[in-house]
Amino acid sequence: MIRYLLKLSRPRFWLYLAGPVLVGVTYGATTIDGLFSIPALALFAYFLIPANVFLYGINDIFDADVDEANPKKDEREVRYRGSKVVPIAVAISVLLGLGLLLITPKVAWPWFLGFLLLGAEYSAPPLRFKTTPLLDSLSNGLYILPGAMAYAALSGTNPPLLAIVGGWLWAMAMHTFSAIPDIEPDERAGIRTTATMLGKRRTLAYCAVCWLLSAALFGLLDPRAGLLLLCYPALVVTWVVRDVAIDRAYWWYPAINTVVGMVLTVGGLWRVVRG
Repeated sequence: MIRYLLKLSRPRFWLYLAGPVLVGVTYGATTIDGLFSIPALALFAYFLIPANVFLYGINDIFDADVDEANPKKDEREVRYRGSKVVPIAVAISVLLGLGLLLITPKVAWPWFLGFLLLGAEYSAPPLRFKTTPLLDSLSNGLYILPGAMAYAALSGTNPPLLAIVGGWLWAMAMHTFSAIPDIEPDERAGIRTTATMLGKRRTLAYCAVCWLLSAALFGLLDPRAGLLLLCYPALVVTWVVRDVAIDRAYWWYPAINTVVGMVLTVGGLWRVVRG
């Protein structure tokens, strides 16, 4: 059962939540000791596994019927079969997350509560954002909220607005890109998403524009960050020109995002050490 829950939490994507925490910690900390403080370590531990159990557990519970026709569940992921362990694990993950409020300042709380709200309502009724075109993309800014919480917890202030908007656009594009391999299963299940509404080629254009705007906003904060994030729209052009199958390229992004996140994190660490 533990193996099942770990696979349900999508280990390949663990750093999609924990990675922003590392970035938020390195840019929110002012001293080396701050990097290894209790809030920093607790936030990373929570968003590495429990938060992923929460997010994907809810997703699998409310997508059980849709996932019957999704080929990803045959190899890369698992299908929810009605086990009571999953709702219990989701509830425990929420309680563990609420425990973070005891060791973080109030300025960090709204970011976490926003994560819980968007994480639940992306898949669960009554809102179920994932079935409404554009809202499914917009709501996936939730992936940068752990980083915003970490920054606020370490610095005592909210992150720069440019970083929030730029990160939100990046997450919107990443989510919508990942929905391209699901276009056919979603259409068969009668689910409407941004990707099913736009179709493959226009969805790729949408992702490229979001990633380009994200790079521009981060470039206003630091030109080096903007140049780094230009790799994302450049990759979209590469996939189109070389006619790379998106359901193949999709599985390369955990590695791509890890490298980009590592560069951003090292930049933050250098700032702290140099300071």
